[in-house]
Amino acid sequence: MRTVLLFWIFISTLLANPLQDAIDKASSGAIIKLQDGLYEGNIIIDKPLTIMGMGEHVHIKGRADGNVVTITSSSVTLRNLIITDSGQNMQKIDAGIALTQVRNCNIIHCTLFNVLYGIDMNMVENSTIEANDITVTKDEISLRGNGLKMYYSNFNRVAKNSIHDSRDVTLNYSHHNLFEKNSFTNNRFATHLEMSNSNIFVKNSYKYNSVAMMFMGAKDTQVIGNKILSSRGAAGIGVMIGGVANFVFKENLVRYNAKALYIQGQEKALGMKRYILNNDISYNMEAFHFHASIKDNTMKGNTIYANIDDVVKDVGGNFDASNVVEYNYWDRYDGFDANKDGVGDTPYRVYQYGDLLWHENNKIKFFYAAPVMSLLNFLLKLAPFMEPNMIMQDSKPIFR
Repeated sequence: MRTVLLFWIFISTLLANPLQDAIDKASSGAIIKLQDGLYEGNIIIDKPLTIMGMGEHVHIKGRADGNVVTITSSSVTLRNLIITDSGQNMQKIDAGIALTQVRNCNIIHCTLFNVLYGIDMNMVENSTIEANDITVTKDEISLRGNGLKMYYSNFNRVAKNSIHDSRDVTLNYSHHNLFEKNSFTNNRFATHLEMSNSNIFVKNSYKYNSVAMMFMGAKDTQVIGNKILSSRGAAGIGVMIGGVANFVFKENLVRYNAKALYIQGQEKALGMKRYILNNDISYNMEAFHFHASIKDNTMKGNTIYANIDDVVKDVGGNFDASNVVEYNYWDRYDGFDANKDGVGDTPYRVYQYGDLLWHENNKIKFFYAAPVMSLLNFLLKLAPFMEPNMIMQDSKPIFR
């Protein structure tokens, strides 16, 4: 009997998780302070408490199966932790930190790497994700998980995080969230919103992503004061806008992208307003790329210069009367300002000339930005053998 008891104690010690034991024994609202060291993960936090790293190397390592940290209680704070080694099951959404149906949680100054998903937020409200460094397992990008995934999560603040080398950051059915002063680098879709309304993006930095920002079915969105730079690839897109309403894009810097703004307008859609105001859109291959109709856009106060093309339209309708385009600076404007009021005497009009050939044969796109296309456009302006399309008119272009 004594031998059996000793064997049971030995096995129990092997299976014990001291950190989980401390969580289970802690009272509600307790603060668990961890010194530098390696702690076993796959912990579940089901009561309000704080886990705080007191050194620079407080490492919670998962078992390479499931979530490293699962939070099922409101009012939980994780601070100054290193979290690694989640499972790799894409269907189960194995994550470094998984929060489910909670409120008032805080993830602050944590480092996550070698995890499938970084932070998975499922029905989370009034919580803060701040000053974290988040990346995922270094597989090819299609096999990576998201750095941050928000699903039915509202009224959260995501600030001062570095999210890099992941697949996407996604918001699905998530409303009234604030993203401010984050850095998104080397991701696929750095922020992808779908059916998510009233979200605000302020002073974030985007660099070397395939698509910096994608908005699909988003209403009442504000994008203010962000830097959107160097989207990767021949189709690298700074901002992709589709199916939005009351969309405000203001005071942003958009540079070095293949397509600065890709706008998908629907011919039959009514009232899908976009406000593009006071932005610097420069040094891109295309400043504005419109797919289908050009309608319901208010474009004022923008500085548009040093782009290979100012405006491109691939298929569908022409410039619609619902657009308000005025007081923008276009470096290609070749009019005059006789009365010296700072506004051009004639409108700035953008026509399609050689670009029309792409509609007939997309292989001609191979010659995009080649000298032969510039020559062809010049000849078509002198002696057009086809009717050019006017795709944009600024009625009051800024002269300088």
